[in-house]
Amino acid sequence: MTGAKVRVEFDDEAVKKAVQKGGVKSLRSAGAYTRKAARNAVSRSSKSSSPGTPPHTRRGLLKRSILFGVEKHRMAVVIGPAKSLIGISMTAHEFGGMYRRRKYPKRALMGPTLIKVFPQLPKLWKDSVKP
Repeated sequence: MTGAKVRVEFDDEAVKKAVQKGGVKSLRSAGAYTRKAARNAVSRSSKSSSPGTPPHTRRGLLKRSILFGVEKHRMAVVIGPAKSLIGISMTAHEFGGMYRRRKYPKRALMGPTLIKVFPQLPKLWKDSVKP
């Protein structure tokens, strides 16, 4: 019988860094993919959209206001209309409610978009951790 010694070194910090780097890249891809789907769901029209459908935009401001940002420390992505560009009007559209003394029916955009793209999101993490 032959004796053999094996020594295995494991650099857990290198693994953590690789996971962090791959995760941030995948989150960025997921944010861009979801933003694109949300922008595609918004149509340009001078008329209001019917309740239960995504809101319309007259001049394209709603489409341009949909942004995303990755929070690296929390490993999260935030996607939606920027308050600095469009104000709080989208809250009334997304959930239904009052805005400037006018009642808006629910015209959700981000919720249905996330449901639509959800099956595609895991594919964005494939091969995200590289040695």
